[in-house]
Amino acid sequence: MKLWDKGMKTDEKIDRFTVGNDRELDLFLAAYDVKASMAHCRMLHSIGLLNEEENRALLAELESIGKSVEKGEFTIEDSFEDMHSKIEFLLIDRLGDTGKKIHTARSRNDQVLVAIQLYIKDELQIIDEQINELFDLLLELAGTYQNVLLPGYTHLQVAMPSSFGLWFSAYAESLVDDMILVNAAYNVADQNPLGSAAGYGSSFPIDRAMTTGELGFKTLKYNVIAAQMGRGKVEKVTATALAGVGATLAKLAMDICLYMSQNFNFVSFPDDLTTGSSIMPHKKNPDVFELIRAKCNVIQALPNELSMLLTNLPSGYHRDLQLTKNSLIPAIQELKACLDITAFTLRKIKVRKDILDNPKYDLLFTVDALNELVKNGVPFRDAYRQIAEEVESGSFKTPKEARHTHLGSIGNLCLEEIRQKMDKYRVKDS
Repeated sequence: MKLWDKGMKTDEKIDRFTVGNDRELDLFLAAYDVKASMAHCRMLHSIGLLNEEENRALLAELESIGKSVEKGEFTIEDSFEDMHSKIEFLLIDRLGDTGKKIHTARSRNDQVLVAIQLYIKDELQIIDEQINELFDLLLELAGTYQNVLLPGYTHLQVAMPSSFGLWFSAYAESLVDDMILVNAAYNVADQNPLGSAAGYGSSFPIDRAMTTGELGFKTLKYNVIAAQMGRGKVEKVTATALAGVGATLAKLAMDICLYMSQNFNFVSFPDDLTTGSSIMPHKKNPDVFELIRAKCNVIQALPNELSMLLTNLPSGYHRDLQLTKNSLIPAIQELKACLDITAFTLRKIKVRKDILDNPKYDLLFTVDALNELVKNGVPFRDAYRQIAEEVESGSFKTPKEARHTHLGSIGNLCLEEIRQKMDKYRVKDS
């Protein structure tokens, strides 16, 4: 069954190509199509296009379909093009002519728009919770290890002292930036497109404000062409938010892979979180973090992928837009999995506390030694040259109080201030 079927027969090869994997992806969206259909049904009843009996019957059947979706029993067979055609078939099969009335004053275009935007809203709220969970864990780890010094590197060269507290809280605050983007994407998706039909509205006296309230949208997309133009744009904005989170997770995963290597040996994990080699008995590999890095790097490519898909499309609907689901839905599921496994593994991280005992880190404190000279009245550039000469000659010695002094200078991690920033930018459900 196809919603656009006028009795014409489509070649089976064309059908397979145009449908693609919509049936599989639509299982993620079916619950939202049911929800939007129920809101649409109530609105049609309120303006007199459905009588009370028809309204009750449609709502009852839609609720039944919704429960089958929730239980995982809803399927989209090959005889149906997508979730819309399957749901409408069920309504017609069970209710006859009453079922045929559900599509009054709407198009498959605004049906999929509203389903996708409801789906994005829900998924971004889940991602918000996951980000916040990881954020809380990172702040907890920052507090626990704030006095454990860690070598800082620039250009992969020994640079200046840092601390595990600073490192963990850096990623926490980076997640605040990501949350700003997630919140922005949520707000873009939080505009009701239902009632825009095929992008040019309806001549029926529909009540779009009513469906906006019914579906929990903050506002509606007033201009019906703008609503249709939102297809692809909403997905791209969401992809940008996903990519931001992905960038943070990928960098964290890379740090961990580096720090777990024998050349660094800054952190480790229990054996049950690592993998082995088929030939080298000693190996304990960070496969999980390598996969987080890879998956999140792929997610970072998503905005560009969608940009290419949307390039030069004029206003109005085009079948190209169907492919946005192919990219976005799997990326959302992948990011959720990466957030979950990152939090799971970090809870068991083991931090080395004697890293700076290694002589190769003696030069970490050259800046502290330089600063001591400046405090004692030596001009900065002269102090810089003096310390450089000591380093070159091999006579540089770390000042006795350097570690304590430097730890004090980086000891104030501003954890409460960072937490307040996160609270400010979290997604707020309308």
